[in-house]
Amino acid sequence: MVKKMIFYAFIILLILAAVLAYPVLKVRWFAPPVAPSRPGSDLHGDASRLYEHVYHLSVRIGSRSFYEYGRIEEAKKYIRSALEGMGYQPELQDYEYDGRIFSNVMVSLRGRKSPGEVVIIGAHYDTIQGTPGADDNASAVAILLEICRSLKKDAPSRTLKLIFFVLEEPPLYNTKAMGSFIYASAAKARGENIQAMLSLEMLGYFSDKEGGQGFPLPFMNLFYSTTPNFIAVVGDRRSRDLVKRIKSSVEKSSGIPVETLSTSPYVPGVALSDHNSFWKMGYPAVMITDTAFYRNPNYHGSRDTIDTLNFQKMTGVLKGLTQTARDLAGTDLETDLRK
Repeated sequence: MVKKMIFYAFIILLILAAVLAYPVLKVRWFAPPVAPSRPGSDLHGDASRLYEHVYHLSVRIGSRSFYEYGRIEEAKKYIRSALEGMGYQPELQDYEYDGRIFSNVMVSLRGRKSPGEVVIIGAHYDTIQGTPGADDNASAVAILLEICRSLKKDAPSRTLKLIFFVLEEPPLYNTKAMGSFIYASAAKARGENIQAMLSLEMLGYFSDKEGGQGFPLPFMNLFYSTTPNFIAVVGDRRSRDLVKRIKSSVEKSSGIPVETLSTSPYVPGVALSDHNSFWKMGYPAVMITDTAFYRNPNYHGSRDTIDTLNFQKMTGVLKGLTQTARDLAGTDLETDLRK
């Protein structure tokens, strides 16, 4: 009897694993290909600047993993230089791990009315080893850099912190060595009143071909679009009101469809970025993403290259997220973002 129970339990687990793995494998093997992006010389304005950031990170530097310290330092240097060129004086949050110094790069716009209330927008600048990391995560770093440019002359009511995190990727994901965990744990210790944290995670891969979008759970295709042309705002249940506010802000100014999900962190893929570090500290946080491996077959691979990204769509995302930053850190302080 015991052997039968173990056997049946094994079969059930095997079936569950197959169900969860199927959408990821389907995307990697059978997703419709995207049209190559136009070269940077054909782009203008915001799109051209986004292209240049992604080109520098994914082509000039390339793979920038924990195992490639020199390249992580090059990426940090590029981000600092870009911010200084905009007139910022970026701050480094340095910490030691494995005998080397790693750094989060930060700029702040101090709130005029409620400086003690903080809104954070972040993106990680490292990659997994062996990938150029154009979508993961140069796309989000590029957008965050241009958000910084757009907000340079703003005077928000809440304090707005724009942070480029280090060491998000394996082998240090979900450890205390993550740059976002270093920041979030220190913020908790000093009592920082973080009203909202937005993690930008892969924001450049789009297609108008139906059937290219996968999902973490069965039957989600009955409720969500299977055409991978949208941005997803993902939160836990405590962050569901924040998810709704972000959707409204992005939609009114981006021209990009927005899908939302507020659910358990245990749903596959939901916790896989820097927002999870803030959840662990009890802060409201969301991930804004093109859905990563549920859409992009090049995820964590050598084919995650700049020519697979859509810079026109990324320009729309930039506009939407810039508006979101202004809405969350703006003048309406009647609403506590944590509720």
